[in-house]
Amino acid sequence: MSTSPLHAVAHLLDTSARICVLTGAGVSAESGVATFRDPDGLWARFSPYELASMDGFLANPDRVRDWYNYRRAIINSVEPNAGHVAIAKLEKMFGASFTLATQNVDRLHQRAGSIRVLEVHGNIHENRCNGCHGVRSDDELTCPSCSGSMRPNVVWFGEDLPEDVFAAAEEAARTCDVMLVIGTSADVWPAAGLPYTAKMAGAQIVEINPNQTSLTPHVHHVLSGTSAVILPQILEAMT
Repeated sequence: MSTSPLHAVAHLLDTSARICVLTGAGVSAESGVATFRDPDGLWARFSPYELASMDGFLANPDRVRDWYNYRRAIINSVEPNAGHVAIAKLEKMFGASFTLATQNVDRLHQRAGSIRVLEVHGNIHENRCNGCHGVRSDDELTCPSCSGSMRPNVVWFGEDLPEDVFAAAEEAARTCDVMLVIGTSADVWPAAGLPYTAKMAGAQIVEINPNQTSLTPHVHHVLSGTSAVILPQILEAMT
């Protein structure tokens, strides 16, 4: 009797010891958070580089801050979806053998119950000082420690990923048995390189996405659909 791709992935997870998950904007899109490339709001009127780069911030900090306040308001108005919840349940099943690396900055994973979260692109709910790099969760525009200018604690175009966080993500990719790549375009590097790192180390790669990506030809299993639909079905099929 043939096994469906979904049941094959469920069996793979059942028989694996270490799991790594990489998520992208598609997971949050199902909660109502527009993806990076969607032409909503200010994205429709300004170049992304004007809103998500140091040059854009220095040229017009008020515009950048207004856009991030707008994004925070959207995020605060939505709830984690079934995909977020399923990932949190997987973490409970595997415990310390589970790692979630996310490109999302909205912290919906944490609101759904995920604990071991590596935020490789930072998070939108904090601000960071351009001078001393201190991180704060309030809305101060000037750093109280060094009087530097505060900016959103997210990775902008042309910036490096947080070194310690990405190193932990790479280690999780190198040591996992299975990597689930969920809702990501697989076009944003260096995070997009994590599945290749895992594959080179011998892991099975599973892509869950309603669309084909540049990664699709290189994975072992493809489940076409959204994470809010596919992930609960995988959990149900696991023993």
